[in-house]
Amino acid sequence: MAAEQTAHLRTVRDLIRYAVSAFDRAGLSFGHGTDNAQDEAAWLVLHSLRLPLDRLEPFLDRALSPAEIDAALSLIHQRIEKRLPAAYLTHEAWLGKFRFYVDERVIVPRSHIAELLREQLSPWITNPDAVKNCMDLCTGSGCLAILLAHAFPNAAVDATDISADVLEVARRNVSDYGLEQRIELHQCDLFGERNGQYEVIVSNPPYVDAETMATLPAEYRAEPSLALAGGEDGLDIIRRILDQAAAHLTPKGILVVEVGHDRPVLEQAYPDLPFVWLETRAGGDFVFLLAAGDLRAGSR
Repeated sequence: MAAEQTAHLRTVRDLIRYAVSAFDRAGLSFGHGTDNAQDEAAWLVLHSLRLPLDRLEPFLDRALSPAEIDAALSLIHQRIEKRLPAAYLTHEAWLGKFRFYVDERVIVPRSHIAELLREQLSPWITNPDAVKNCMDLCTGSGCLAILLAHAFPNAAVDATDISADVLEVARRNVSDYGLEQRIELHQCDLFGERNGQYEVIVSNPPYVDAETMATLPAEYRAEPSLALAGGEDGLDIIRRILDQAAAHLTPKGILVVEVGHDRPVLEQAYPDLPFVWLETRAGGDFVFLLAAGDLRAGSR
């Protein structure tokens, strides 16, 4: 960017206004922690300045040094030129108050299940302290496994993923939260050879259908396709989870799975399963719950 075009930038407010205009002109896509140019600009500017991400107002008119302006502009311009999710540039993603390290080996955390775990899956779990065993399938960065460990403080958590590279990132996040003694990471395809039974199984699996995969914006194509692609109708992995989960749930256990926009095709494929659709801030069409008994009845 020509120096004369950025010479007027002096404050945080100036940088955010500049970034929003630049992002709009570039036609960027969002959805990896923010859903609009304004929030994305604020995130990148505050991160570059090492300022709190949740306290923009006190800093808006703070005068910045040339070095600080250059650092912010570097991130802004990388976001435009590389068309990467901001989380890959900052190497951090947030789910509520929880921060996770991320890089291009893993999908950027953004699960609706995180919101439900903040409420400890109430009212389906009536005594969170009594939960002893949980599982996170397709763990990715390990974010849901870590949230499970916080939601159910006496539970051991098994987390699985098919990718060794992904599990390296998950291992770093588990270590950052000091949960190595409670979260065990396993490289395997879904349940693999594990024979245990769990009171809670959660999964945010690949569920993007083939037609959508073919038209994803560049920011989404930068993520591992293994973590997104769910086959022709998006249900390839979900079908396998439904086929296998009953054997891995305790008699009163529950399965919680995120399915994106696949609710209609899922209900058409499994008309006899009594899916319970859980309400989140995004609506009630994205995450289902099934009790162990209903899964076992459906498998018969």
